[in-house]
Amino acid sequence: MILHNRLIPFGTYKAINLLGIIFTKMPLTHAELRHEQIHTRQMLEMLVIGFYVWYVVEWGIRLVQYRDSHIAYLNISFEREAYAQQNQRLYLRYRPPFASMRYLTIRNK
Repeated sequence: MILHNRLIPFGTYKAINLLGIIFTKMPLTHAELRHEQIHTRQMLEMLVIGFYVWYVVEWGIRLVQYRDSHIAYLNISFEREAYAQQNQRLYLRYRPPFASMRYLTIRNK
């Protein structure tokens, strides 16, 4: 489900996925929508709460590792997978379960 509104997401973000509901201030491209759909699949695999706990913990570890909040965000395994695969039209059809775990060791700087 996509909810277009004026308040969420905050700041300069274009979209945010909360509990599988995509909040956006403007229309999303196919790639941006797929990015958020990948996050929805990740959430379902980790029973939603596990996704958010893992996300925050990994972001904290990456923040210590890189000392930059944006680079830390880009290096969260969930984000790595979503950015790497957002342009693959059929990715969600063939995505193996827990595919984001493959992105734990890949590093972006």
